Amino acid sequence: MTQTQKAVFAGGCFWGVEHLFKDVPGILQLQVGFTGGQLTNPSYKQVCTQTTGHYEAVQIDYDPQIVSFETLAKLFFEIHDPTQADGQGPDIGPQYRSAIFYTSLEQKNTALHLIHLLQAQGLQVVTQVLPFEHFWPAEEYHQHYYVKKGTQPYCHHRVKRF
Repeated sequence: MTQTQKAVFAGGCFWGVEHLFKDVPGILQLQVGFTGGQLTNPSYKQVCTQTTGHYEAVQIDYDPQIVSFETLAKLFFEIHDPTQADGQGPDIGPQYRSAIFYTSLEQKNTALHLIHLLQAQGLQVVTQVLPFEHFWPAEEYHQHYYVKKGTQPYCHHRVKRF
């Protein structure tokens, strides 16, 4: 039996990140929410005050026999701008920072290796690589937002980097 693994990515507005991961084979569950801050179980309204320290993030449960963390992390670096500090496109604020929250040493090393490859291409990567501690799901209306709305992300699109 395969052991499910978790990956946690913060790359701006969580709606766009979730939407661009949703069709990847091997992903078993996607959930948008918050990580990295000081409050337990924060609300979207609290995080939007920009005082909680949280990142908008996507938690991914995946089957590593179908999709690797490296594949997921490469996609993450291609669906947001890892060189933009404190935001993505028009969304500016600390909750929109770029980060990978690793759940294992292998994930940490993979993330750092990919950042090194991007830096070798001349990119000034600001993505942080941080230990995962807690994830709090956002309110239900944020889950699968673009599927419910029937629209596409406004500040996320794929740019081939690998």
